[in-house]
Amino acid sequence: MLLNCAFSVCHVLMLVLCLSAAEDFDWTKNEHGSFYYGTFPTGFSWGVGSSAYQTEGAWDKDGKGLSIWDVFTHKKGKIYQNDTGDASCESYYKIKDDVSLMKELKLNHYRFSISWPRLIPTGVRSDHVNEKGIQYYDQLIDHLLENNITPIVTLYHWDLPQVLQEKYGGWQNVSIVNHFNDFANLCFERYGDRVKYWITFNNPWSVAVEGYETGEHAPGMKLRGTGAYRSAHHIIKAHAKVWHTYDTQWRGKQKGTVGISLSGDWGEPVDISNQKDIEAAERFVQFNLGWFATPIFHGDYPQVMKDFIGRKSAQQGLGTSRLPTFAPQEKSYIKGTCDFLGIGHFTTRYITQKNYPSGRSGNSYFTDRDLAELVDPRWPDPGSEWLYSVPWGFRRMLNFIKTQYGNPVIYVTENGVSEKTQCTELCDEWRIQYFKDYVNEMLKAIKDGVNVKGYTAWSLLDKFEWDEGYSERFGLYYVDFGNKNKPRYPKASVQFYKRIISSNGFPNQREVENWRRKSIETCSSSSQLLAADPLTSHMEMVTEIVVPTVCTLSILLSAILLMFLLRRRN
Repeated sequence: MLLNCAFSVCHVLMLVLCLSAAEDFDWTKNEHGSFYYGTFPTGFSWGVGSSAYQTEGAWDKDGKGLSIWDVFTHKKGKIYQNDTGDASCESYYKIKDDVSLMKELKLNHYRFSISWPRLIPTGVRSDHVNEKGIQYYDQLIDHLLENNITPIVTLYHWDLPQVLQEKYGGWQNVSIVNHFNDFANLCFERYGDRVKYWITFNNPWSVAVEGYETGEHAPGMKLRGTGAYRSAHHIIKAHAKVWHTYDTQWRGKQKGTVGISLSGDWGEPVDISNQKDIEAAERFVQFNLGWFATPIFHGDYPQVMKDFIGRKSAQQGLGTSRLPTFAPQEKSYIKGTCDFLGIGHFTTRYITQKNYPSGRSGNSYFTDRDLAELVDPRWPDPGSEWLYSVPWGFRRMLNFIKTQYGNPVIYVTENGVSEKTQCTELCDEWRIQYFKDYVNEMLKAIKDGVNVKGYTAWSLLDKFEWDEGYSERFGLYYVDFGNKNKPRYPKASVQFYKRIISSNGFPNQREVENWRRKSIETCSSSSQLLAADPLTSHMEMVTEIVVPTVCTLSILLSAILLMFLLRRRN
């Protein structure tokens, strides 16, 4: 996790990062201060995203089985304020409502995930297939297509059937590979005539590290130094098997594509004159993105992972490395199993060398890397404690992928920013600024020659944010979780993103500045709609001058009380 550091990092105007496999990329250009006005290529796809557990609700309805997140969130103390995704946005019952929001945005695509236990309650296809679950996604896909919105479907966004966790140990057991393939095959069979973009896994880094190493996420296992590597090993095998299943059985008739969505946060060396810091920055990227991308594109783990984990394992007195190995036939089977690469990018870190001595007490994924993550205190951080706005890191990451993996087709599958405030503000100027800057850095990357074909804003709705519950909001649309109907209200960023889409980029400075002004103006009407609902139905209210909010009222009441006490005293 991020190390909150109060020291001020020396800003560098010239970056020289000589990564071993990227000598042909010029890392000395550092132009992140200039905004580029221009448009995206014709046919560029604009969308928004969500995931099943975070938005659907209906956790035990219509035959759905338990997921590891259902069980995990029902344990007290695991989630902030003991929130759960039991109801969340109730998207299970709001297909038409949510698609109408997408249509209003004039989106080209919608990325969502299919809940494995909603389709196969036990996770084992031969046990039972839940036809009501099948029908739900049928309706969603059909309604999207009726509105000219392309579905991009994620097969695994963290909600493993609980039965598979209890019976096999989840992703710790290689037997889960075949069960996941059976689930994917069912999805291809039922939906592949209409779905042409499939994503096997969303951010497997979090599944492995936070689910099986730190225990912060479901299933909450704390297998220090081994759990993350073993889980990732099986996830990579599962991805490859599903790709081959589609390639041999479905591609010919369905003409679709299969990729994976990886987290890609950038690492920049603190001191570019220090070779150890440069190497540490490379390790940060390789232990994150490269952990999964390098086997998929090149057939094996990054050499730096094999070297560091192998050496530290030996220093612990272990006979073999804690990082599993692929057999020669597995390497060839895994290599090339990616029709497109999905990238979820949010932030950047400064990286410096930090040695963690090995001991018999054991190492962890984090100490294996021998580095420290730092942040510049001047970076904006409106919401999640880990999410600082550092737009120039996005362009660097995209260019790194271009040189490291042969310029693959890229779809940005997640990019966005949260807010974390007591009084939620629909006039989300910080999100407008974030989207403006990050989308522009993506445009610069395309100008650099990076093969980015689409962008997915994260996310359509405020939703359940894993261990943070509902305390953080990523949505373009505000969801009133205190109201049983879960009404949606557009934030200012809706109008701004809509204008980026309609213009396919940034036409000129005057027009873009006008977008911002008009977007902020329109949010006041949404605020008044929200405030017009009964006060008792709200956990949070909107800060607007024309409508007193909970926070404003609290301040006023405190002032009145103070004046009353002072008068009595006199």
